[in-house]
Amino acid sequence: METQEKEAYLYSTQKAHKVKCNLCSHRCLISEGKRGICMVRENREGRLYSLVYERPVSMNIDPIEKKPLYHFLPGSRVFSFGTMGCNFRCSFCQNWEISQASKEGKSLGDITPVSNLANFALKNKCQSIAYTYSEPTIFFELAYDTAKIAKEKQLKNIFVTNGYYTPEAIKKISPYLDAANIDLKSFSGNFYKKVCGARLEPVLEAIKLTKNMGIWTELTTLLIPGENDSVEELKQIAAFIASLGKEIPWHISRFTPLYEMKGKEATPIKSMIKAYELGKEAGLKNVYLGNVMEKIYNSTYCPQCGKMVIEREGYKIYNLLNGNKCKHCGTAVAGVFDAK
Repeated sequence: METQEKEAYLYSTQKAHKVKCNLCSHRCLISEGKRGICMVRENREGRLYSLVYERPVSMNIDPIEKKPLYHFLPGSRVFSFGTMGCNFRCSFCQNWEISQASKEGKSLGDITPVSNLANFALKNKCQSIAYTYSEPTIFFELAYDTAKIAKEKQLKNIFVTNGYYTPEAIKKISPYLDAANIDLKSFSGNFYKKVCGARLEPVLEAIKLTKNMGIWTELTTLLIPGENDSVEELKQIAAFIASLGKEIPWHISRFTPLYEMKGKEATPIKSMIKAYELGKEAGLKNVYLGNVMEKIYNSTYCPQCGKMVIEREGYKIYNLLNGNKCKHCGTAVAGVFDAK
């Protein structure tokens, strides 16, 4: 299928018609006629092109809590979209049909003009757009151009990301990016190398930079039995988050056997609760359990008096805040609660 040509952002030319992509931390050096690890960025005669510009393959209207974001416009609707391709190769991927499809030579999708995306969000009464499903870094040109238009229309922009973007990438989009949910998949470099085909350190640095730039940041860890669920590792993750800010929400998500990990068991509930307790012991104010329906583990509590301030039952939200403050004691709750 003919591709929609869009010269890539953030790359440099090298000798012998090679190019270096500077969007993600792989920093692929790509020879003429070849593609990067994500398989959706191609060197054509010494110029780098995105092959998925204006080619979203998944588009949905979601509750913001599904991203998951619990402290960013709770109860609102978000327009979510993504393209094929990914710079990771996670063997537990929940969206492998699109994230890995470009590596299998499948069609890159039909064209949807960038100008239509923000209008679609407004038409469906969304307050924000989430760049998600695969990895927004690999469709950065589409995300960036959409985010600029969205900001002009008073829409918020969200990255749901593996956090493997470069400082150059996050700095470029930061004027338009309002929030990010970043996967912290493990605290083990070996896990990242073996399971994801990546490195841990760039993710940690990206989390720090995103937080320090004032972009509202929430983190997610998918808890996989026997892979990243040891008490020692969970303590390391919790301590890292606490060192950046005890108010940062940590979403601990329950693993369901999929893709290349179909043979594993689902995460035991007792393991989920143990991780929750370890987060609380580290001083984290906002710890949540994904794919665990008990509202006690999904509701938000005042950091001062401990009273419930946002009650969650599935995706049903009962916001008990006065603006951003606890109605019981007046303490401010960290987050973004106003779309203006």
